[in-house]
Amino acid sequence: MRGGRKTPLYRKVNTTAHGVHHDHGGDYRDARSQAHGVSAPAVQSMGAKRRRGLDYTPLFRFLLSKVGCHWDAVHSEAIARLDREQPIHWMVDVHPPLGTPEPTLRAGESSYWSRLYVDENKLLQLREPAQDHSTMRPFCACCTHTLNGVPLTQGYDAERP
Repeated sequence: MRGGRKTPLYRKVNTTAHGVHHDHGGDYRDARSQAHGVSAPAVQSMGAKRRRGLDYTPLFRFLLSKVGCHWDAVHSEAIARLDREQPIHWMVDVHPPLGTPEPTLRAGESSYWSRLYVDENKLLQLREPAQDHSTMRPFCACCTHTLNGVPLTQGYDAERP
């Protein structure tokens, strides 16, 4: 808890690592136009603030911990602790999806999270309850793949389609 408030369900990505570019700074300075003697503000606006370097891992862990709970309570708590609602719907299907939904959400290069849905009783449920870190295979040999924050235990199979 921070000052009587619960901690947010997102965090900023580590920006102190060497060689990691997070696309910060210089947006307006480098893009403005001084053509034909017209001042830059008259040519183009500075633009909206961009969302850079946010990690929603705490949100994904929170949602997985609430499987079996009533959706309205989970949703209202999550909304109160987020900067925007959209990341919730990356992982949770509130309405029945069209077609066959993917059982996992890919977040980053090698992080996967179990997808969730809201059932007819308004309870949060796992889309594919049988899938876990021991049943899923990595998609390449170069990365450490994780499902719900746990490294996959099966090895990479180059023969697999």
